[in-house]
Amino acid sequence: MFFRFMRGVVRVVFFIINGNAHYQNKEKLPKDENYILVAPHRTWWEPLYLAVAAAPKQFSFMAKEELFKNPVLSYILKHANAFPVNRDKPGPSAIKTPVKLLKSTELSLIMFPSGTRHSSELKGGMALIAKMSKTKIVPSVYQGPLTLGDLFKRKRVVVRFGDPIDISDIKKMDKEGLAEVERRTQEAFDQLDKEVDPNFVYDAKK
Repeated sequence: MFFRFMRGVVRVVFFIINGNAHYQNKEKLPKDENYILVAPHRTWWEPLYLAVAAAPKQFSFMAKEELFKNPVLSYILKHANAFPVNRDKPGPSAIKTPVKLLKSTELSLIMFPSGTRHSSELKGGMALIAKMSKTKIVPSVYQGPLTLGDLFKRKRVVVRFGDPIDISDIKKMDKEGLAEVERRTQEAFDQLDKEVDPNFVYDAKK
């Protein structure tokens, strides 16, 4: 209930301050099963746009544990289905918690395989979570304003979804298995970016 309410609030806020969002290929999203919605991490408001674009599905998501130290923010995050993760030393719970949610609730998962906005290198957590929960990976990309100033200038925002990636054919999540999941995912990201804008370039170091 709280997640749906907050998503509605976010949708209205985005419409007021930007009002130029376009959500493409929503038909690609699985309707009767949980999935892991992944994207290259480019802005701090990107997960909010993904959650709005993929409605009515509800999601859980990871948030750095420092955010939970603020009582008010912690309350909001927990009721919005967020769970804390230590980004420097993730620990087993970073895998076990989302796997449990994907298997035992109706919540899908939003995550960014690179971990931060300043890296384009994919990490292995996504593959392990998908394999252990037996869920598909749905690639997506955000192209749009990277600063609040540009967001308020009503510059175009595009969220585009790709075909679900089934990794059930990969039997072992060893070095080769992880590399194959990352290859398929990165290939999907690159293809989606080209479909939105053939000339798009994102500098992860900015």
